[in-house]
Amino acid sequence: MTTLLVELLTEELPPKALRALGTAFADQLLAQLVRQQFKDASDAAGAMHWYATPRRLAVSITGVAARSPDQTVREKVLPVSVAMTADGMASAPLQKKLAAMGLSHLGLADLERGPDGKGEAFFVQRLIEGRDLAAGLQEALTHAITKLPIPKVMNYQVHRGTSAEQNVQFVRPAHKLIALHGEQIVPVSALGLASGRETLGHRFMSSGKVVIHHADDYARALHEEGKVIASYEERREAIREALLRAAGQDSVIMPDALLDEVNALVEWPVVYEGRFEAQFLSVPQECLILTMQQNQKYFALTDASGKMLNRFLLVSNLATSDASAITGGNERVLRARLSDARFFFDQDRKKSLESRLPGLASVVYHNKLGSQLERSARVEHLARQIAQLCGSDVELAGRAARLSKADLLTDMVGEFPELQGRMGQYYASHDGENAEVAQAIEEHYRPRFAGDALPATAAGTCAALADKLETLTGMFGTGNMPSGDKDPFALRRHALGILRIMIEKRLSLALPDLVQAGFQTLSSVPAVKPAPAELLEFLYDRLRGLLREQGYSTAEVEAVVCLAPARVDLVPAQLAAVRAFAALPEAASLAAANKRISNILKKAEAGAAPFTRALLVEAAEQALADRLEAITPQAEQCYQRGDYSAMLLALAGLREPVDAFFNDVMVMAEDPAVRANRIALLQALHSLMNRVADLSRLAA
Repeated sequence: MTTLLVELLTEELPPKALRALGTAFADQLLAQLVRQQFKDASDAAGAMHWYATPRRLAVSITGVAARSPDQTVREKVLPVSVAMTADGMASAPLQKKLAAMGLSHLGLADLERGPDGKGEAFFVQRLIEGRDLAAGLQEALTHAITKLPIPKVMNYQVHRGTSAEQNVQFVRPAHKLIALHGEQIVPVSALGLASGRETLGHRFMSSGKVVIHHADDYARALHEEGKVIASYEERREAIREALLRAAGQDSVIMPDALLDEVNALVEWPVVYEGRFEAQFLSVPQECLILTMQQNQKYFALTDASGKMLNRFLLVSNLATSDASAITGGNERVLRARLSDARFFFDQDRKKSLESRLPGLASVVYHNKLGSQLERSARVEHLARQIAQLCGSDVELAGRAARLSKADLLTDMVGEFPELQGRMGQYYASHDGENAEVAQAIEEHYRPRFAGDALPATAAGTCAALADKLETLTGMFGTGNMPSGDKDPFALRRHALGILRIMIEKRLSLALPDLVQAGFQTLSSVPAVKPAPAELLEFLYDRLRGLLREQGYSTAEVEAVVCLAPARVDLVPAQLAAVRAFAALPEAASLAAANKRISNILKKAEAGAAPFTRALLVEAAEQALADRLEAITPQAEQCYQRGDYSAMLLALAGLREPVDAFFNDVMVMAEDPAVRANRIALLQALHSLMNRVADLSRLAA
């Protein structure tokens, strides 16, 4: 039982896929060794360490056996009815099956007879000998390579001498294979390579070959002799710490995606500082930051106020005492990139957003929904309607929506699509547009992702709702609903955005009215078929998920959402009331009674007629009616002022008369008039109890 090391040395691997390749390679090898019982499953997770550098995938696993254990297995041979002839002898099918299993020397007397779940069958117990690690690892290695999440396969030939001997498919050409069990080489092969104990260190900072004498020495030997930090996580943390040291009192902008990509480009990371001319800071800093990150993989710096500085950090794969050549070369490249960004910015400002609108007619939004110009007109129309409903400035909301897509035709957004909206804000300000309109152009995309900020302005709120509503109604109207995990138009994100805006900004808008307005706005588009019911169901499903993520139970959420509340801004208060009600001692009894009432009313097909006092003949139903009439005014007042907790608390006083009613009164009386009156009484009770939520959903 000792450490197993496996390494594949390759040409430079795709940086954005390195983490996934490294973890998958290690996980698959470990899983296969556990399955074959070379490794105990109980400590498998803590026994494995994965490595990934630009030129290698590796894994070390402690406590791996040199041989898997022998196993005694019980195998079903054949049903008794098939295995025996009428006179109790071994049948021909049995003899054939035993021969196929390599057990032709056995007879009926050697087999175990027992039940198999359907009848009786013959079984055999036999010893399966363990396997050497070489055989098990060969199987595991082949499986792991096959299962790697390779973004794009390369075809190449493995050369030995002067002739090509094998065609190979892999993510990048592989050059060496290490397989060590302790000190011993495990004889396996993969990708045309035979296993050994040699690897290569850093391309420029090592002498080349690094010999691994023991599997436990791998990371140390590469670090000391090869100038390679093999661990992906350790190398990433080293980069992060070096960036923070180099930034000093300033802040370094280091998104996780950029850290991962840079980490996948270096084996011995060293951070250097570069500078650029301060004149470039006149360009919006979002443009400069994206230029650095996407084109050059540099890290921008900001001061304490968040203002960008004219210095940057780069991560090199080479340590040197004189870094002037490295920093100078990178500064020259960045200068050219920043010049392009400044050129785009200057050129874009020569045309106003308003003047760009006609050009949107040539930009296809969707083949069934027309151009971006047509879409902008629909979004403007919806934004004006929503602003009127919200009591906001209709002209500001409409203007923001009208200009919201114009920056799609600018050079800067063409270079960096991530900046759409943000550049529109800059250019609108330059054009002299109202400050709220300019800000709303950026805000109309919010929220872009889970946890993103909502629009801050009223115009931005209306434009954001209109933009998302137009997308949802257009896509649902053309049959482009999400299915399974496929959501190419991000409709789930748009739905959550609408719900978050309405709830968190407490907008007194009716969700069904918004959906209806959306489909009316698209009524002139021939391809759109109204689907309000389907869209509302989709929105309420998203609302369920959103509320569960906020910590509400499934029962609490369903109690409120199953009523399809039109005002979703009131849902948090309703949920708080439901939670408070559920904590009352009377809650369980009333919820169960409510469920029973619901079932009775479904079967009885209750009408809308009120109950009549004269037909209440039993004391228990009279007491329930008295209590109901006493509580109803108070409960209604609470409901009208939005005090849902107080309303549900008032219902607690119904517990005793409700329990007594179901104990003493037969609802389905023989007299049709009495029966109908009792059902009408239950209908009135049910209506009051379920104004805030369907309390029957709380019943166990």
